[in-house]
Amino acid sequence: MSRQEKILNKKTRARVNNNGRLVIPAQFREAFEIKGGDFVVVRLEDDELRVMTIKRRIERAQQIVRKYIKPGVSLVDELLAQRRAEARKEFND
Repeated sequence: MSRQEKILNKKTRARVNNNGRLVIPAQFREAFEIKGGDFVVVRLEDDELRVMTIKRRIERAQQIVRKYIKPGVSLVDELLAQRRAEARKEFND
């Protein structure tokens, strides 16, 4: 079991201060490599407040997109080819 998985199974209490700030406990920040000044995504889901790192959001988006991409296909290469074709068309018009 990874350190993150061990941390995910833990529960802790945190206090919200008068300014509405919530301190993420050190063990959670360390497990998810959250440093002071980092941005996180906060959202309501199923009556719960969820906090995610930007890195994790990107990983999830990549997983979703990967389901629809054939193996060996490069979206970057396809995008560049489309842009080059459009630029050639504009140049020739």
